[in-house]
Amino acid sequence: MLRRITALLVLAAASVLFPPAVSAAPAGDPAACDPVDPAACLLPFPNDWYTVPDASTATGLRVDFAETAMPRNRLRKHIDPAEWNRNDGFSPGSMVLARVPGLDLGVTGAAPVTDMGRSLLADAPIVLLDTVTGERWPYFAELDANASSPDRQALIVRPARNLLEGHRYVVALRDLKDASGAAIEPTDVFRTLLGPTLPDDDPLHERQRAAQRVVADLAKHGVGTDGLYLAWDFTVASERNLSERMLHIRDEAFGELGGRSPAFLITKVTDNPESDPIARRVRGQLTVPSYLNVYGGPPGSRFRRGADGLPSRLPGNVQVTAFQCEIPRSALTAPGRAALYGHGLLGTEEEVGSGAVKAFASEHGFVFCATKWAGMSKDDVGNAVVSLADFSNFPSMADRMQQGFLNQLWLGRAMTTGLPKHKAFQNADGSPVIDASHGLGYYGNSQGGIMGGALTAVSTDIRRAVLGVPGMNYSTLLNRSVDFTQYATVMNLAYPDELERQLILALAQMLWDRGEANGYAQHMTTDPLPGTPDHRVLLHVAFGDHQVSPLTADVQARTIGARVHHPAVAPDRHPHTTPYWNIPALVSPHEGSALVIWDSGTPYGPLTNTPPTEGRDPHSDPRKSPAARLQAATFLKTGQVVDVCQGTPCTATPGG
Repeated sequence: MLRRITALLVLAAASVLFPPAVSAAPAGDPAACDPVDPAACLLPFPNDWYTVPDASTATGLRVDFAETAMPRNRLRKHIDPAEWNRNDGFSPGSMVLARVPGLDLGVTGAAPVTDMGRSLLADAPIVLLDTVTGERWPYFAELDANASSPDRQALIVRPARNLLEGHRYVVALRDLKDASGAAIEPTDVFRTLLGPTLPDDDPLHERQRAAQRVVADLAKHGVGTDGLYLAWDFTVASERNLSERMLHIRDEAFGELGGRSPAFLITKVTDNPESDPIARRVRGQLTVPSYLNVYGGPPGSRFRRGADGLPSRLPGNVQVTAFQCEIPRSALTAPGRAALYGHGLLGTEEEVGSGAVKAFASEHGFVFCATKWAGMSKDDVGNAVVSLADFSNFPSMADRMQQGFLNQLWLGRAMTTGLPKHKAFQNADGSPVIDASHGLGYYGNSQGGIMGGALTAVSTDIRRAVLGVPGMNYSTLLNRSVDFTQYATVMNLAYPDELERQLILALAQMLWDRGEANGYAQHMTTDPLPGTPDHRVLLHVAFGDHQVSPLTADVQARTIGARVHHPAVAPDRHPHTTPYWNIPALVSPHEGSALVIWDSGTPYGPLTNTPPTEGRDPHSDPRKSPAARLQAATFLKTGQVVDVCQGTPCTATPGG
């Protein structure tokens, strides 16, 4: 039903907002664009050319996009850069974008997704250099397979693990070749920048100074200008800038709460027949402090900001969010452990009542409670469609997602304080069915795996989390997901230029970092955020997943320091030269974070940035596997990753 409703909304938006007669060509004010890549304003991206000095930020910089430099939709409206210009750098998972006419990556010898280790070779044609450490950074390169015209096809370079916060990186493209093997020459502008110093009044004087700094950085680390096609630099946003909004609302709200339980109201209690492994379902409403600029915090609202630029509450503003809990029959005799459950894409809290989650609760003695992911729930479908038609609206999604984290944290605290004292969570003799003495766990699937990583990173109550079919970095995920196909209809009509669409996804990631795992991955496990404990995370990946690209879970594993179950998959199942490159193998039982691949026979997905089309979708298979649930439950209870696959690759039955 949700898919049908969503499809109707998408089609309605596409036909009403963007009739075929409306047209708009990509446009940018030349004065606001970097002249080194004329294919589209803001290219190359990310780029410190679009920053200004700012002593108040942690990086000493502030993003400074001009509105006329931003992509515009078919209604000729540029994206409003105001929220982007609050950033002190770019996404730690940003794809690096440029347009290179005639480029053939295979002939050039650039590192493909199947062989990321080649990115670190001394003569690699693409260099990604951390100027703070001098380290060459691993990546893979691809050409946008969604582009219908070579003239609008982006070169995309994606980090193999997230870039370090606050660090400045240099990108160098050198010795590039076309399909015939001929060298691709740099533009006249970049050739000029590499030449003699220009006079102060030359229009390219300041741009040349910036390029000279980049060339000096490259020379320091053995990369010369011979064969250099293009080089530029960018700075990654700081820890403070990525997390300060979320940490502010968390700390302020919980500070005012003190040791009390959040306020809640039980609205319905359903006792199931004795044949049902779930004895009781409890529904209720939770009252959460709201930091959005409309009372009640509906979709489309944004943070209300105080004088310091941080979220600030309207007097008395609260968000009432529904929750649902599943109490297994086993908890009536031995109290169940408390755990939050995170639902999937644009879903609801009712997913906690799905068969696989109820089986987990019953088999292993967990009481799961769930609430909506505000910002990315069923309630937000309409606002998501509006944002795809006009990305000026996208900040409302990012802000509500952070409010959604607070809602989740509030429910988690209620599970360990107030709920066990309510009669709905007690036996007839008054004994609780929730054992809060072990703290709070987290289990989520799909979107619940993606956003659950960020929730874990900011939680002071969750210490262990199981992220089912997870990933991170929506700018990588969307093109590779079958779920995005219908939504892309709106975006593609709104923003018809194929090169600019990749720019828009990269721009969106700068704000999405505030509300999904990509922006918090560096602090998800052993390098916690201020006022936050460390965590352990178990990633359960479905091999060949059609909805959440396993590629992004690999990047996440490298970033958080997880180890991989070995052998991860059967021989010849994985097309990469070195499957799970640079992710060390674990020795079971493993005390730490881990990546486990569950293979149910689906082929590995495309090696391009396109969604899978072959085989059945295994997305739900891991959660339906009793062995996977056993491993997940053991991890939540003990912190150990045990081998439930007897030293072989882990497999799941197709369809459960």
